[in-house]
Amino acid sequence: MDITTVFGTVIVGSSPTGGTKKMTLKNYEVKDLHIPDEVTTVVKTLKNKGFEAYLIGGCVRDILLNRKPKDWDVTTNAVPDEIIALFEDTFYENTYGTVGVVNKIATDETLRTVEVTPYRLESEYTDNRRPDSVTFSKKLEDDVQRRDFTVNAIALDLDEKGTGKFFDFYTGTEDLKDMIIRTVGEPTDRFQEDGLRIMRAVRLATELGFTIDKNTEKALVSNASLLENISKERIRDEFIKMINSDNPMSGLVLSHKLGILPYIVPELEVAVSIEQSRSHVYDVFEHSLRALQHAASKKYTLEMRLAALFHDIGKPATRRWSKEQNIWTFYGHEVVGAKMVNKILNDLKFPKKIIEKVTKLVRWHMFFADTEQISLSAVRRIISSVGRDNIWDLMNLRGCDRMGMGRPKENTYRVRKYHSMVEEALTDPISVGMLKLDGKGIMETTKEAPGPKIGFILHALLEEVLDNPALNTEEYLKKRAKELVKLDASELQKLGESGKEIKEKEEEEKIKEIRKKHWVE
Repeated sequence: MDITTVFGTVIVGSSPTGGTKKMTLKNYEVKDLHIPDEVTTVVKTLKNKGFEAYLIGGCVRDILLNRKPKDWDVTTNAVPDEIIALFEDTFYENTYGTVGVVNKIATDETLRTVEVTPYRLESEYTDNRRPDSVTFSKKLEDDVQRRDFTVNAIALDLDEKGTGKFFDFYTGTEDLKDMIIRTVGEPTDRFQEDGLRIMRAVRLATELGFTIDKNTEKALVSNASLLENISKERIRDEFIKMINSDNPMSGLVLSHKLGILPYIVPELEVAVSIEQSRSHVYDVFEHSLRALQHAASKKYTLEMRLAALFHDIGKPATRRWSKEQNIWTFYGHEVVGAKMVNKILNDLKFPKKIIEKVTKLVRWHMFFADTEQISLSAVRRIISSVGRDNIWDLMNLRGCDRMGMGRPKENTYRVRKYHSMVEEALTDPISVGMLKLDGKGIMETTKEAPGPKIGFILHALLEEVLDNPALNTEEYLKKRAKELVKLDASELQKLGESGKEIKEKEEEEKIKEIRKKHWVE
């Protein structure tokens, strides 16, 4: 559907403030709007019982922009009890009238729930987060005037003939054409009602590639401190949407420019203007954003994007000037950075699995810095440290780091060499679980009772096998276990933790084939 066609017809209708106002209206076949049956069924069910029902908010905005909506919202003059009575499976767990209508046969997981909310008027927002009370209304105009931005305040009416009509009371369609984010009504009022709208304005501008209206932007800057009143979970959700957009770099640059970044991730604000040396032409902040943008261009996962953004977060804290080298140094920034990103993501209430993965990637992102210094046994150890499931993400993070420096190529000889070494190392044992002798076998062989000493022996054996995979035989490991059990626990622990950097003999034909595939020697 061509957006310019949508804006072709304008009629005069009554505005919420009285008098008359231009309102966009255009008819379309429902099939042209690509609205799922699960959604139209909810609207038709309400209408068949004599209620008004409109699609509203982001789904209508996305329809007009030829984007696939992620969520579907319906507004109606029915009250919660009336809505619940019409549908077999619903849930109602809030004080604002929103009823979730569950569709059990939806083929798309995102369509399992359609949110239906009564027209409503809202009282003051004394906590800058939620209205003190709501009053249900019978007029669409009342509901529209409480919306955040004009592009989210367009309603879509679907009738029984299969046509759709768009209703716009606040120049939302014009702002879509002009690519502008503008609040409904007075900007300061909208932001003071809900401080999260400050961040949402930036996020929407980022996702859509829009600019922010000057008056809206001015009020946003003046009210940025309202974000202090917003829960970390809500900030996290907007932050995720920004990071997962196609242009996260522009969103974070705008967040810095408008002064809201310190309320999202203050540690990133500290990275602004932190100069680097040698191969880095950008400061830490811009380099990190460019690394993130490369991850976005590759359509990488959220975890990868977070790792790209935060991989150098420890640099400001570790920067030192070296008189001998006449450069800035950042020794240990990956260790400090891992601790910092763990705290940042915990503060933002990210899930534990995401925190663990991103922290690991940040901690080990410097490993592939100098291929000439990396032995195959060292590669096995890094795989053991980050896990087989994460090693290729670590490699990709290295690519993001490189492209964030402004390098012209990602797939260099050195990178191909890294890939080759990882693939080679993955053919060999890299964890205790891959040893030909387990804890039970050690106890049977050595007659040692269960205890920490068994674990220390296993890790000591793993260190030897990491250096020489050929030693991973049951015969050798049993023989070696009998020798190791004679040592005390502290000596065994030291053996298990010490990393011997012994280069691997490259004799097997499979290794030659792998290197040939990657065009490396």
